[in-house]
Amino acid sequence: MSSRINFLKEALKNINTLGTITPSSRFLSKRMLREINFSKADVIVELGPGNGAITKYILENLSPNATLICFEINDNFYQQLQELQNPQLIVLKASAEKIVGELEKLNIYKVNYIISSLPLTIIPDQVSNQILEKSFEVLEENGSFIQYQYSLSYFKKLKNVFKESISLEFEPLNMPPAFIYRCKKVV
Repeated sequence: MSSRINFLKEALKNINTLGTITPSSRFLSKRMLREINFSKADVIVELGPGNGAITKYILENLSPNATLICFEINDNFYQQLQELQNPQLIVLKASAEKIVGELEKLNIYKVNYIISSLPLTIIPDQVSNQILEKSFEVLEENGSFIQYQYSLSYFKKLKNVFKESISLEFEPLNMPPAFIYRCKKVV
C-alpha cells in the first residue's frame, strides 16, 4: 500500500507530467502485455514507467537474454526503478523524445516493442509528435508500440504515424478505465 501512497504524493506534485494520480493496475498491465511474444523479444523499451507497475510485469516475463530499457524523467520514480536492481533492466533519466540517440549510445538501433504510459494528451504537441516519430523510427518492422490513454482523443495522432495498423482495446478494471492502442510498424 505504501507504493500507492508514494505514487499519489508524487502525482499530486507532478500532475502536469504524470497525467494520473494512481499507478497502473495489474489488469491494465496484463492486458497491455498479453500480445507480446517474450520468447522472441530481444529489446523492449518502456516510456514513462512511473513507479514500475508495468515494469515489474515485463521483467517477470523477459527471456534470459532480453533487455528492458526504461525512459523516466521524474527523479523519484527514476530512483525507485533503479532500486529494482535487475541485470536485464536499464533505466535512463532521459526524455522519450531522445529515444534514438539514447539507444544509439547503447548500440541498439532497433527494438521489438515499445510500451508507453506517457500522458500524450497533456504533453505539448511538438514533443509528443517527436516521441511518436522517433518511436516509429526505432521499432523493427512489425514491431509494436503499445500505448494507453484515458480517452480516445489521441487516436488520430497515432493514426498519422502508424496509418491503418492500429487496434483498440478497453480495460474497465483500471482506475480510471483506460484505452489501449496497439500500433504495428508496417513499412
